[in-house]
Amino acid sequence: MRSTLLRIGVATVSVGLLFAQATTASAHGTKPRDPVVKSTAVVAPFNLEVFRGKVYVADGFANTVASLKKDGSLKTVVADAPGTSGIAHSKNGRYFAYTYTEGGPEEITASGLKILGPRGKQVVADTLAYEKAKNPDKKLTYGPKSTDACVTDALGPAYPGHVDSHAYSVVAYGSSWIVADAGANALFKVNKRGKVSTLAVLPAHPAKITAEIAAALGLPDCTIGVTYRFEAVPTDVEIGKDGYLYVTTLPGGPETPAAGARGKLYRVNPRTGATKEIARGFAGATNLAIGSNGRIYVAEYFAGKISVVSKGKVKPYLALHNVVALEAVGNTLWAGTTVNLDPTLPPVPGTIVKIVKGKASPLGKLKH
Repeated sequence: MRSTLLRIGVATVSVGLLFAQATTASAHGTKPRDPVVKSTAVVAPFNLEVFRGKVYVADGFANTVASLKKDGSLKTVVADAPGTSGIAHSKNGRYFAYTYTEGGPEEITASGLKILGPRGKQVVADTLAYEKAKNPDKKLTYGPKSTDACVTDALGPAYPGHVDSHAYSVVAYGSSWIVADAGANALFKVNKRGKVSTLAVLPAHPAKITAEIAAALGLPDCTIGVTYRFEAVPTDVEIGKDGYLYVTTLPGGPETPAAGARGKLYRVNPRTGATKEIARGFAGATNLAIGSNGRIYVAEYFAGKISVVSKGKVKPYLALHNVVALEAVGNTLWAGTTVNLDPTLPPVPGTIVKIVKGKASPLGKLKH
C-alpha cells in the first residue's frame, strides 16, 4: 500500500478524524439497547477479542495488549507491543497471538505476528521478510488507467504492487493463523512454527475520478473520467458460521465526502483463497464482527457508525463516533472507539463499549 495514500494505524486515525462524523443510524432486525461504556482507559483500541468471558484489547498507541477489568481499568497482558493492532487466541486457549509493527507512516521497518504459548514459548512470524521475498501483489497493477502526461503528472504512473507489510488483524484458524496485512494487500497464513504463506491477494479498488472528486482534491481537468486503481487495504479478518473468511478493506485512498464511501467486504475461501465481494459502500471499514445470527457488523470509522450486512444488503445499525473495532459474542457486540486527535474537535476519550441486542430502546447518550 502506498504510504502517500493512507497508512493503517496512526495515520489512519489522524486522517479519519478529519472526516469522521456522528450519524443518525437506525437498527436493522433486532434493535440494540443503549451502548454502555465499560472503559475509558484506551487510546486507539484497533482490535478487540473476547475469550472465555474476558475482553482483550490491542491499543496501537499505548503499544500494549491488555484485558478489561470489571472496574474499567486494564490489566496489561503484553507491555512491549509496538504498533500492535490485532489479537487472537487459539481455540483451546493454549496459544495467544498479536500483530506488531514498527516504523513510521513513510516506512515500516518491522512487521509480523508473535505467537505466545505455554511455558513462555514464543514464535515470531516475520511478514515483512516474507513480503520482501515474495511480494504477492506484484502481478497487480495500481494507479491510473492512462498514460497521458497530464494525468501521470498529477496522479503518478501506473505501478505494480510493491514491497510493504503491515500485519494488522489476525484470527486463529485451526492450528494456524490468518493475518490481514494492510501493507501487502493480502491475507497471509502463518503456521504454528511461524512459517508465512500467501492465502489470498485482495483485488484492486478501481474508481472513476469525477469532476467533484477532481475539484475536492485539486486535480487538473485532464484527470476527470480517468479510472484509478486503488490498492485494497485489508483491515480485519473473521471466520463466518459457514467456515469462510470475511474481510473488510479500505480503498487505499481518500474517502472524503466527494470521493464517497468505497470500503468493501469480501468472502474468502480459506482453502483455495478464492475471493468474492459481497458488500460495498463503507466509509472507513476498519473492523468487522459476525453475530450468532450470521449477520455481519462493520465498523465505519469515517462515518461514525456501525452497519449491518444481511444477504448482501448494508443498513445502518448504530451511530458510534470514532468506532474502530468490533467483536461479537452471542447476543452482545463489543466496540472500541478512539480518542479525538484533531485539535479542532472536542476532546473525547477512547472507549470500550458494550452493546446488547434486545428490545427496541431509544438511542441516547452513551452511559458511563
